[in-house]
Amino acid sequence: MTTTIAPAPQSSAPAASARTGRGPLVGTLRLLRFMLRRDRIRFFGWTLGLTMLLAYFANVLQLVFPTAADLASFSALSANPAAALLMGPGFGDAEPSLELFLAGTYGLYLIIGAALMSLLTVVRHTRLEEQSGRAELVRAAPIGRHAPLTAAIGISVLMNLTVAVLMGALLTALEFDAAGSFVFGASVGAAGLAFTGIAAATAQLTAFSRTAAGLAGAVLGASFLVRGLGDMSAAQGGDLDWLSWLSPIGWSQKAAPFADDAWAPLAVSIGCLVVFAVVGYALSTRRDLGAGLMPARRGAARASAALSSPFALALRLQRGSIIGWSASLLIGGVVYGAFTDAMLEGFADAPPELLVLFGGEEDLLTGYLGMMGLLFALASTIYVLLAIQSLRSEETDGRSEAVLATAVGRPAWIGSWVAATALGTVLLLTAAGVGTATGAVASTGDGDLFGEVLLGHVVHAPAVWAVLGFAALLYAAVPRLLGLAWVVFGYAFLLGFFAPLLDAPDWAISLSPFEHIGEAPADEISGVAMLALTGIAAALVAAALAAFRRRDLTSD
Repeated sequence: MTTTIAPAPQSSAPAASARTGRGPLVGTLRLLRFMLRRDRIRFFGWTLGLTMLLAYFANVLQLVFPTAADLASFSALSANPAAALLMGPGFGDAEPSLELFLAGTYGLYLIIGAALMSLLTVVRHTRLEEQSGRAELVRAAPIGRHAPLTAAIGISVLMNLTVAVLMGALLTALEFDAAGSFVFGASVGAAGLAFTGIAAATAQLTAFSRTAAGLAGAVLGASFLVRGLGDMSAAQGGDLDWLSWLSPIGWSQKAAPFADDAWAPLAVSIGCLVVFAVVGYALSTRRDLGAGLMPARRGAARASAALSSPFALALRLQRGSIIGWSASLLIGGVVYGAFTDAMLEGFADAPPELLVLFGGEEDLLTGYLGMMGLLFALASTIYVLLAIQSLRSEETDGRSEAVLATAVGRPAWIGSWVAATALGTVLLLTAAGVGTATGAVASTGDGDLFGEVLLGHVVHAPAVWAVLGFAALLYAAVPRLLGLAWVVFGYAFLLGFFAPLLDAPDWAISLSPFEHIGEAPADEISGVAMLALTGIAAALVAAALAAFRRRDLTSD
């Protein structure tokens, strides 16, 4: 008996596609509704969270600066290069007002929040879906090639429009100028739109969501650095103020809410969204589903003996991230350290209330360098939180299950990952310290500063480890609540830089792990605090090891 196999009806596929009307955007609205359903908590968490943070800033400033005289004492803040670095350019200094102070001091950090919200949302609904294999199931349905990316851009745009409207309405309700209020909200949302487009492009470059988000995050970090250089130069009357126009963050700040109320710079952000979205569509047609334009390297057939332990594997998986972060912090440290002398000159006539932020008039040099140590410690905390989120991705993508199917136990796996992250923290702080110390020595000509500044950076490691332990415990016990670790970071950031301006009570300041060791070389280093924070971190990690043994692995 013979069997005849009929040829596959390949020629009928285009005809079938034509009959069903399957274009590149077919199914976009269905996917958008699905994403909104899936992100119903994240959507309101991000948008309401940013708006509530603005409400907190606005109300606290009204209490801290009840009179025009109180506010005028800080009007010189925006004219200082160090303040320009940390906050951005000031507008309308001749007539200081609460609205201008709010926009010029805290607008930068709301802009960064909107940018993070956007890039994480786009990568989550595009590259992460392909990496997990769910996108293949979706594409098996009558869904157009560009529908997932378009829906991901759509939900990010909706989130930023919501943020813009809520912030504008909130400030208007607080009796701020209505036009300026909505320009402020639009400036925050516009930055989010720009990074929506940037993430749409980076998601096409690599097969891994972690790398895609890292690339977009690197653009955000470069935007902060370039904007800071431009604004610092402008504060000193330099010729590099044009650098601010190279940054998506700078475009939003150029809108100058409550001063100029300029909408034109925000059009550049919208143009950035359009251009990079088009780039993303074009790049997506040049790759296969699940693949990136940058192909992953094929590994060796057999692993070396150096990779025979879970710690070596964890360190290998984090190697690229550690190298990238270390290089970025080293460069950032050199740049910020090189402005030390210029910062001292700029603060020559600053009011005492402002100098308190940097340790007072007599300790201005060491106060500034100590603050740089705190700044880079908080930056290292971002690396730590992303590393724990990567561990979560290892689990949801099924790779942790493959490791745990061997002789590696659960405590060894999570403990090794945390240990590699803790070691990476020390390397990052060392790189930042070497950079800042080198720049400061070159700027001031005082070689004795090198060791003090380097030490002032590295001693913050126990504080970062404490946050690492908290994040590890959340992952091990309640992985869905891992995002709460970012609340600790935000709390520490606000108190670290704005506690004097916010008139925060001592008990609230003491809750931050970064407020106990001391900002060397301005402050004495507290060995007791270092030991206590290291002990807290060890206890949290021990609790995480125990909790991870008691729960099932999950895929979402």
